[in-house]
Amino acid sequence: MRFDELNLEEAVLDGLDAMNFIETTPVQEQTIPFILQGKDIIACAQTGTGKTAAYVLPVINELYKGNHPENAINAVIMAPTRELAQQIDQQIEGFAYFIPVSAVAVYGGTDGTAWDQQKKGMQLGADIVIATPGRLLSHIKMGTVDLTKVSFFILDEADRMLDMGFHEDIMQIYQLLPKTCQIIMFSATMPDKIRTLAKNILKNPEEVKIAIARPPETIIQSAYICYENQKIQILKDLFLQSLPKRVLIFSSSKLKVKELTNTLKRMKFNTAEMHSDLEQLQRDEVMKEFKNGHIDILVATDVVSRGIDINDITLVINYDIPHDPEDYVHRIGRTARGTNEAGLSITFVSQEEQPQFKQIEDFLEKDIYKIPIDPKFGDAPLYEPSKCRKRGNNSLKNRSKSSYKSQRRDYNKSSENGKGIQK
Repeated sequence: MRFDELNLEEAVLDGLDAMNFIETTPVQEQTIPFILQGKDIIACAQTGTGKTAAYVLPVINELYKGNHPENAINAVIMAPTRELAQQIDQQIEGFAYFIPVSAVAVYGGTDGTAWDQQKKGMQLGADIVIATPGRLLSHIKMGTVDLTKVSFFILDEADRMLDMGFHEDIMQIYQLLPKTCQIIMFSATMPDKIRTLAKNILKNPEEVKIAIARPPETIIQSAYICYENQKIQILKDLFLQSLPKRVLIFSSSKLKVKELTNTLKRMKFNTAEMHSDLEQLQRDEVMKEFKNGHIDILVATDVVSRGIDINDITLVINYDIPHDPEDYVHRIGRTARGTNEAGLSITFVSQEEQPQFKQIEDFLEKDIYKIPIDPKFGDAPLYEPSKCRKRGNNSLKNRSKSSYKSQRRDYNKSSENGKGIQK
């Protein structure tokens, strides 16, 4: 379907035309009409499906009609991370180029000047506020924001916000909204907790579900079935064989990211880290340097796996298994973007992680190629996920303190010897 077949104002279509947006994506085609009709909606759609435009376009379309109060906040968009909030703000700026609609991004990790700018933007009545839950709640508690005239409340990546512990914050914000407010939820997955949230805050919603995206065929997927203490040896060998350029390494914990970054730096690799412990200015600088090619290897938590466009990534490495198959798709989807070249993903699978990796293969409905382990690294475990199932589930989600302490001792010992990192 073409955008000009939707019931959008000419000024909105002019902005789309200027950006060369002609055809809708499936999620846009299915959700925009419902939103224009004023209906609450819950949509299951992943990053990369065009979901931001799916809710931004109808919202700015309705604001353009002039039926909403001036000098008041008319729409609130909640996002799980600062990076996604910034990206949404940038997209609104593009879509609203020919429309007198104002927006302000509100997120933490900034200095006092940024706080004052956010406060001023909201007090002057920015039409749209894009915010992370914690930061918006801080402004609310300080009495610097009025939500009594909000007409649109959008939750983007709702599943990620719940995973990050924002449920209570979201509900506190929701309680301050007018009862007539239109609620729009987008989620990459639809677990029970999302359905419960939808049931509690949505009014007779329409449900849209877009088929789960699979990684593009241009991404060559592979894996090493290895022991945990072999991971750093294999990684080092890979980088010695081919000098790393534009490499993104994912780990599921901030601690692991910090340790792995330090290990790679000791190996003299040009490496930086990205996680939520960094101040916003630091994160912006790291991302800028990586995009500009001044950093060869970026080690990150899943904070950059969703909603961030980083082109020309040549290799994505999963140093450990992501929490669910959808996160795997998001992670490796950072490569083969914006070019016609193939991308490569490599996943390190320890013996304990085999059951989770098998879940990913089942989700993708394909067997991922297992790269043979070089004998110089010693014997490798067989790929037997069914035999490791009980051990794997316990190790990833309910790891015992004694086991963790033992692994930390292994790490400290190997670090002293200059040999790397343990999980």
